[in-house]
Amino acid sequence: MKIGVIGSGAVGGFYGAMLSKAGHEVLFLARGRHLQAMRENGLRVNADFASFQVNGTFTDSLESAGMAELLLFTVKSTDTWETATALSPFLRADSSVLTLQNGVDNEEVLAEVFGRERVLSGAAYLSSRIEEPGLIRQQGPYSIIMGALEPSARERAAAVQEMFQASGIECRLSNSILVRKWNKLLWNVTFNPLSAAARATVGEILDGQDLRSTAERVLGEAVKIGRACGVEISQQVIDRIFPGAEEVRHHKTSMLQDRESGKKMEIESLCGFFVRKAAALHIDVPVLQALYGILKSIEAKEVS
Repeated sequence: MKIGVIGSGAVGGFYGAMLSKAGHEVLFLARGRHLQAMRENGLRVNADFASFQVNGTFTDSLESAGMAELLLFTVKSTDTWETATALSPFLRADSSVLTLQNGVDNEEVLAEVFGRERVLSGAAYLSSRIEEPGLIRQQGPYSIIMGALEPSARERAAAVQEMFQASGIECRLSNSILVRKWNKLLWNVTFNPLSAAARATVGEILDGQDLRSTAERVLGEAVKIGRACGVEISQQVIDRIFPGAEEVRHHKTSMLQDRESGKKMEIESLCGFFVRKAAALHIDVPVLQALYGILKSIEAKEVS
């Protein structure tokens, strides 16, 4: 299958490399030093299970991705609208778009641009980072849960799921994928904004009395918002958030990695989304509101 990875960072780069290793024709869209390093030496992956290198097409041209049968859409949420609208004129009519982005708001943007029946939604469970330009470090288990936004696209979703499975990537289908993504979003909102604001790893949040208490309050506020939005959030999902975090206590969240790299953080999708929903629903969320303000101030000072 011809696959275009739109945003070949820690998530897109890893899954794209796995697909390339399995024999698929993969185009990696990237920029800057990461792109230059891949053009010179290929994409290198240092994973717990193996270290390997893949070659492919490494480019910064959206037009080049237009002939892909499947797009893995893995750009930062801050770039979703701009990238999707720029890509749209080049995309073949029968291609599918699978978003593996954080948050639950990217799907509607992509559906508006590409058409709802073409968009597949996925949640990527993965601990990875760009260790240096051209090199991705992956640790721990990795998997994807995905599904179609429209029933008419379920056959597309099943074909993509089979491709992932055949490429050594655990992938499950869900007929309630947005609920699944909400479950992942609860983990992200609990740890991402706080880790970026405090420059703390997941383990430091778990071990620090004040940080852990703050994280617990964030989770409580996010659950209240989700349930008010009509999302079925089970107590079992809530009870798994902190024990699950113990398994990746070494991890620097994506927002913390972005802050340390001087990049824009996904403040709106992983924090502002909840603040706006809370305001619309007249729900008081003082901790999320405080984190949102702090992160906006940090980004204004640190990102040019």
